Amino acid sequence: MAEIGIAEFIHQFMYDYDSRHVGKELFRAKEHEEDIVIINELTKEEIPISLKAYGDGSLQLLTDKDAKMFPTLQEYGSSIVDRKAIEEIFQSEAFALLNSVNVMPLIYREAQKECNIMVFDFDKMKEHTRKILLVNAEYKYDEETQSVVQGKGRSHPIYMFIDEEGKYICEVRYGNATANALQREFWTHTKNALGYFESLTNGWISYDHNLTLVQLFKLALNCTENGHKSANIILQTDIDELKK
Repeated sequence: MAEIGIAEFIHQFMYDYDSRHVGKELFRAKEHEEDIVIINELTKEEIPISLKAYGDGSLQLLTDKDAKMFPTLQEYGSSIVDRKAIEEIFQSEAFALLNSVNVMPLIYREAQKECNIMVFDFDKMKEHTRKILLVNAEYKYDEETQSVVQGKGRSHPIYMFIDEEGKYICEVRYGNATANALQREFWTHTKNALGYFESLTNGWISYDHNLTLVQLFKLALNCTENGHKSANIILQTDIDELKK
């Protein structure tokens, strides 16, 4: 619903731009991970956008569907600190999607009824990465000592990207295809890597449950197509008034 709604918002309100929603069956087979495509009507450039909705915490940034990232990092060892090696990793085929992915995450705090559109800065991440460390199962990264120590950790290994201050930036989770979707691919953390995000909403904004909209969905799911057509006319008239 969010994908359809955002695509329609761009179509209705962003002049010189249009958009289309790309169905799941289509985008899974595409080169990119797009949920919607934004079209610049002046230049005809098409920009694929991957939409995410996550709670304030772990955030998946990229799907490594061919499981190439983790094995590529393994080739460089358990502690990667050489700047040239890090640059090679970012330029490798396994990490090529970092140069073209456009992720727009809606982050929410359900208990506080707050949300935030926070965009991860991939360029800043690559510029500031100074160390890539393997953190094995039952181990964790200690920011105070800037080292991997034994302790209560995760059940699968990760490679953690660290900046010049020894702070967490992001991680590549377990590369084996037998791991589930939460245990592999390219992730970050909205709280632990806050300095690598830019808010498009200028911070957290409050929201309330729109019970009128919920009622509209309930009715729409249980009426005829003729009812949908009649409702569409009323809704479009209201949108046209908003545009004035």
